[in-house]
Amino acid sequence: MATVYFPDFRLGKVLATSFTGTLSERYGETLERIPVPSRLADWLAVHGLEVDSCTQLQLDRARELRESIHAVATAVANHNPLPSSAVQVINSCSTQGSATPILTAEGGRKWRLSSSSVEDALSVIAADAITLLAREREGKLSLCASPTCRAAFLDTSRGGTRKWCDMNTCGNREKKARFLANKRNSSSLAD
Repeated sequence: MATVYFPDFRLGKVLATSFTGTLSERYGETLERIPVPSRLADWLAVHGLEVDSCTQLQLDRARELRESIHAVATAVANHNPLPSSAVQVINSCSTQGSATPILTAEGGRKWRLSSSSVEDALSVIAADAITLLAREREGKLSLCASPTCRAAFLDTSRGGTRKWCDMNTCGNREKKARFLANKRNSSSLAD
C-alpha cells in the first residue's frame, strides 16, 4: 500500500490568515494543504478546533470560506471595495455554527465548539476573519511581496513595512533568488 504524502501546514499567529494559508503559492505552483476531508480535521485540531468528522461537502464549504476570506483580505489590503459574495460567505459561516470562547488557566483564549462539527469550527474562523477584516486588531492587513504567493497577513511590525507572509518561506526564497541573481551577474562581469 502506498503512503500518501500530505504537505505540512503553514501555521501563523492569526487563525484567519493561517486558514487562507492552507492554499499556498496561489500564483505559482499551487499547493493545496487540505486536499481531503481528514486533513481539514487535522488542521482544525492543530488550532484547537477538534471536530468529530469531516465530509467532502464540509471540506468544500471550508474551501469556499477560505477563498472568501482571501478575497476580502486582498480587497482590504489593496483598499478596494469588498466583494459582496465573499462577505456573504463569511457572514453565513459566522452565523451557522455555535462556539464559545473560554479563558484558559494561562490567561489565553480557546474555543469550545458546541457540537464538535465542522460548521462550529468554521464559525470560529469566520468570526476571527471578521475581527481582522473589520480592522479591529493592531496592525495592518498586507499581502506577501512574493509574486507567486500573495498571501494575506497581519503586519504588526513597528513601521508596518513587513514584506513577506513568512520570512522562513517566502522571505528566504526571495533573498536566495536575489543572491543567486547577483552571483550570476558578478560572474558574467568577471568573464
